[in-house]
Parts: sequence; C-alpha cells; structure tokens
Amino acid sequence: MKLAIFSASTRKASINSALVSAIIPRAKEAGFTVTRLDLADYDMPLYNGDWHDENGAPDTTKALAKALSGFDAVICISPEYNGSLPPLLKNTVDWMTCLGDMSAFHNPVWVVGSCTPGPMSGIMVMRQMQFILTRVGTQVLQFHLGVGNAGAAFNKDGSLAQKRDQELTAKILGALKTRLG
Repeated sequence: MKLAIFSASTRKASINSALVSAIIPRAKEAGFTVTRLDLADYDMPLYNGDWHDENGAPDTTKALAKALSGFDAVICISPEYNGSLPPLLKNTVDWMTCLGDMSAFHNPVWVVGSCTPGPMSGIMVMRQMQFILTRVGTQVLQFHLGVGNAGAAFNKDGSLAQKRDQELTAKILGALKTRLG
C-alpha cells in the first residue's frame, strides 16, 4: 500500500512537519510504502480565475496532482491559522480542483491531521479539511489525527511522546489498512 504524507506548512521548524516525521516510521512499521511530499516543491501563485484563464494551471499544480493520484492513501497534516485552514493548503486545493482530473482526490483515501501548541489539537482545521475534501468527492477517513500540546508531544528523537497520540496514530493506520483492504 502506497502512502503519501505531507505537511501543509513549509516553515523550517513546523510542528506539523515534526508530526509528519513522527508518523513516517510508524506507517512503515504498519506495512505502508511511504513517500514524503513537500509543498515547497510545488509553489503555486495565489489562485485567481483571470490568471488561470490566461495562463492555465501551473505546471507545479499538475505535477502535484499527478503525484498524489498514484497513491492508495494520503495523509495531510495541517496547522490551524486563526481557527481555519492555512492559505497554502486552501490555495493548493483550489488550484488542483481546476484541473478537471480529480483523481488526486478521488483515488486515494485521505487522512487529515493537525498539531498545535495548545490543547485543542487543530480540531477546527481538521473539520474544515474534512468538509472541503468530502465536498470535492474525496474519501476521507473518519478518524482525525489531532495532536495538541506540541511542546510535550515529541521525544528528543522526534517520535511521539504521549501514549494517547501513539495509540491514535496506530488506530488511524490500522483503519486505513482495513479501508484499503
């Protein structure tokens, strides 16, 4: 089973990227072949319908859509900005839905997650991600990977420190394997 995983943050010290790093070895142990994607490699201008009409979709959008459509599952870990999606993620989804080919959303099963400094674990962004992805026809796993209190969430080696987060990750990976059959 091929799994793509990415953070919707391109910050160097992103706690959401740290969560991606913590998930990767656990996903490999669960039997997934894992590919980490970096949205910084797929830079896109801010979506504008006039720009799109004049120039078409950026090549980076096409490349990301092609990459994602080749996976059985996708895990997207996103920061929460003021109780909402970060602009990078929203812009990426908006561009990708303009391609006509929705296989990046329709073929893989998606998992959403978030890591936050506070205790709420990105619940608002995960709800919004679930809504938007479902709206465009994506199969989204019903369990979300919310990790709060990021300051205490990781061991020095980058692994998940809290038993609850370890168990939730195992539950999500197990449910994903069951879903993919």
